[in-house]
Amino acid sequence: MNLIVAVDQNWAIGKGGDQLVYISADLKRFKALTTGHPVILGRKTLATFPGGRPLKGRRNLILSRNPDFAPEGAEVFSNLDALLAAAPEDSFVIGGASVYRALLDRCDTAYVTRIHQSFSGADCWFPNLNQQPGWHIAEESPVQEEQEIYFRYVTYRKG
Repeated sequence: MNLIVAVDQNWAIGKGGDQLVYISADLKRFKALTTGHPVILGRKTLATFPGGRPLKGRRNLILSRNPDFAPEGAEVFSNLDALLAAAPEDSFVIGGASVYRALLDRCDTAYVTRIHQSFSGADCWFPNLNQQPGWHIAEESPVQEEQEIYFRYVTYRKG
């Protein structure tokens, strides 16, 4: 399984129920990497999408404890075991924080956008893969810049 995430210098990923920042190039990369693959996400992450609707061109597998939650065009699972039984190996975990934590050990590749600044008010974080046993950097892009935000793409692999 794969995961994809954008983190700041402190490995923060969100603030007030949304991403820290939206970078156009990163959104295009996200779409290119995940289109045609199942995506695994939580209910709160789905709520941040345009219109709160599932992503097109991808099978949306949503983890939610709410038995009444049934968005059109998505499959909802009330527990991790049921979700894992339905999730193919080429799935991408796309958030939020609790879904990343629950599935990090099941992933072998992490596509991380490392944003070269920190954001005040961040309220959720991703585990620092540089300090996680078994994870190593497999590939790094050169630093890129968009609207005075500097970032790089880092691919981590486990093993």
